[in-house]
Amino acid sequence: MAVGLVPAPWDKLVHAAVFAVLAGAIGFASGLYGWRMLLLSFWGAVLVGALDEWHQMYLPGRSAGLDDLASDAAGAALGAAALLQRERFQKWFFSHH
Repeated sequence: MAVGLVPAPWDKLVHAAVFAVLAGAIGFASGLYGWRMLLLSFWGAVLVGALDEWHQMYLPGRSAGLDDLASDAAGAALGAAALLQRERFQKWFFSHH
C-alpha cells in the first residue's frame, strides 16, 4: 500500500481484500476448472505479493514485510475459496435446471 494511505492495522485488511480480488481474477481468467484453477489463483496471487514485497525493499521510504505477505496470502486463500464456491454453485445450479 502507499505509505500512510491506510493506517495499521486496517492496511492488512486492504491487502487481503485486494489479493482476494486478484486471486479471483486470475482463476476466473485462466479458463481452468477444479484444483488447477484453485492452485493457479492462489499461488499466482501469492507470487505477485512476494514480488511486490521484494520490490518494496528497493524503494525509498518503503519496507518489505512478512506481515503484508501473510495478509496477501490470506486474501488469496479467500479469493480461491470464493472461486471454489462459485464452481460448486454452478455445478449444483446446472444439475437442477
